[in-house]
Amino acid sequence: MPSYLSPGVYVQEVSSGSKPIEGVGTAVAAFVGLTEKGPANTPTLVTNWTQFNTMFGDFVEGSYLAHAVYGYFLNGGGSAYVVRIGSDGDAAQPSANAELAGRGEPGRPVYRVTAAEGGPAGDDISVEIGEPGEPGEDTFKVSVSKGGKVEETFDNVSAKRGPTNAVTVVKARSKLIRLEEIGGGGTMTVPEKANVKLSGGTAVTSVHVTADDYVGNSADRTGFAGLEAVDEVTMLSVPDVMAAYQRGIIDLEAVQAVQLAMIAHCELMGDRVAILDAPPSLNAQQVKEWRMDKAGYDSKYAALYWPWIKVFDPIKGQGMMIPPSGHIAGIWARNDDTRGVHKAPANEVVRGAIALELQITKGEHDQLNPSGINCIRAFPGRGVRVWGARTISSDPEWRYLNVRRLFNFVEESILEGTQWVVFEPNDPRLWDAVKRNVSAFLRRVWRDGALFGLTPAEAFFVKCDAENNTQDTIDIGQLIIDVGIAPVKPAEFVVFRIAQFAGGAAVSE
Repeated sequence: MPSYLSPGVYVQEVSSGSKPIEGVGTAVAAFVGLTEKGPANTPTLVTNWTQFNTMFGDFVEGSYLAHAVYGYFLNGGGSAYVVRIGSDGDAAQPSANAELAGRGEPGRPVYRVTAAEGGPAGDDISVEIGEPGEPGEDTFKVSVSKGGKVEETFDNVSAKRGPTNAVTVVKARSKLIRLEEIGGGGTMTVPEKANVKLSGGTAVTSVHVTADDYVGNSADRTGFAGLEAVDEVTMLSVPDVMAAYQRGIIDLEAVQAVQLAMIAHCELMGDRVAILDAPPSLNAQQVKEWRMDKAGYDSKYAALYWPWIKVFDPIKGQGMMIPPSGHIAGIWARNDDTRGVHKAPANEVVRGAIALELQITKGEHDQLNPSGINCIRAFPGRGVRVWGARTISSDPEWRYLNVRRLFNFVEESILEGTQWVVFEPNDPRLWDAVKRNVSAFLRRVWRDGALFGLTPAEAFFVKCDAENNTQDTIDIGQLIIDVGIAPVKPAEFVVFRIAQFAGGAAVSE
């Protein structure tokens, strides 16, 4: 308490006692897998596809991670952490390449030409630099041949920045090569006339990725175990475990081990949910057997989605099947942004999905939904939609995904918003302050439609008084606050009871 020793006017700032609790973010995904380049085993934040492309490279064969991240942002994801595992040779086969020297500067390369397809196939490509079809000091012509036959021609491309820039044109239109500027500091030189053959494309003979690489170690900050140090993450996706399975690097038991470790990680952290992918090429009966008998997962911190979705593969220029977890994470983020975490993330369109690996029937869906398998279905005129919102828990209290994620949101928000309470005097004034702040937060949650009840008293309660804070608990330094909330449940089964009605009939008493 300040001392007042001489006469005068004193101004003192005092706390109002109100310390509002702010809601934490609910839509930050984490992706673990193989990429073309980038920092290894370091959780790296990216906020859009361009940033991911710059840091981790483009789509590569043998990896689903880039497709998952692209689908995440396409479906409404805002920010994500990416953990790259493996070495440079694990994500893609080395591509054939060659360098082009500058005009008048034969010793200084100005462009690097790389085959779009990794492996030996690029060794059959040659690139010719010639004069442009129209006169121009800074323009030139690029001809691409494969197997001795000219396949692509790009005339009047330029070394200057703009729509005719050679790198921009080739990236947008070529299916065989990619151009990369070398040095120059922004002022590129026109390449000299030449005919070069690409070389250096070799096949990967061995890949050293194991189940342990995905799981990692929290002490060394590797794999998804390293995400223990990132508190913002609320969703976990590891799509490349299926890529490793398809390539024969790991078996199905290793896939289950990785997914069990994902579940254990989420249960340990208590603030995130694992999005699991089913193995590829399974029918309805097989995926149910895998879920119930072989894998046998049971957790309120995980959700399983099936079947795989077809997306466009820019590497091959055609559709390809990928696991859906990345797109699902984007849908969760979009749902949280537009409706709120309390809304079940279902009956939502999967943006970017061309088709499904398997069209299931209603009868098959009837067997899968009670098993906690969230199906993705295609409806005529309504597109491909997520048609399930359950966890894989056998506990009816935690059946619905939105309930689990709502509790994560409330728990984390209260946890972070009440840190000021620690070491405060444990007396009725503190109890009232805590109760007031928590109640104010839950009242806002109720007004947003996340809690069930016509009044706040029906939706939640906060108890912090002498009844649950006895002298014994005070003596050991504990402050007990009991909080109860009534979450809203989704209308999963909408039933219309329709009967014949005889118009004009009277009801006798």
